[in-house]
Amino acid sequence: MEPPARRGVDFADWAAMDDADLGRAFLSGTEGSLEESYRRWGTLVNTVAWRLLGDQGEAEDVTQQVFVAAWRGRHTFDPERGSLASWLLGSARHRVVDKQRARGREIRLIKAAADDVVQQSREEAPEVVTDRLLLADEIARLPDPRRSILRLAFYDGYTHAEISERLGLPLGTVKSHARRALLHLRDRLSTS
Repeated sequence: MEPPARRGVDFADWAAMDDADLGRAFLSGTEGSLEESYRRWGTLVNTVAWRLLGDQGEAEDVTQQVFVAAWRGRHTFDPERGSLASWLLGSARHRVVDKQRARGREIRLIKAAADDVVQQSREEAPEVVTDRLLLADEIARLPDPRRSILRLAFYDGYTHAEISERLGLPLGTVKSHARRALLHLRDRLSTS
C-alpha cells in the first residue's frame, strides 16, 4: 500500500492503513500522520510514562514532548530498524529518564537550600527564615521554565540574557516568564 497523498486522506483511509505504512507516511511528513500516530499510540506512551513516573501530569508532559519531538525529528526515524510505535516508546523512555534526573537535581537543590537556611537561621530572625522557606516553596511550585528562570536569576545570579542563552529561549520570553512568575509569587505571598 502506498502512503496516502498529502491532502485528501480521510479517517477511514488512516484506520485501514497498517502500522508500517503509517510509519512511512509519518517519515515523509504526510498530513494527518501525526494525528493518526497519536490516536494509535498516545495512550500507550502516556501509560508507560505514568507507570515510570507515578505522576499523571508529568506523564502528560512527556507524552506531548514525545510526539512534538518525534514530528520535528521524523527524519531520524528509520522504518527498516523498527516500528514507529517502538521508536516513540524509546523516545518516551529517554524523556522519562530526563524527568527523573531533573527530579534528582531538584531534590538536591531543595536539600542544599534547606541546609543553607539552617546555617543562616542561626544568624537571622525566625521571621526571615520563615519568609525564605515560604518563598523557596512557592518557587519550587512554579511550572518550568518559570521556576528555572527565577532560580537562575535569584539563586545563581544570572542576567536575563545569560538565562536566555543557557535555556535556549528568546530574551523576550525569559523576561515575560520572569515577570509573570514574580506577579504570581506576589499574589500567592500576599494572601499567605
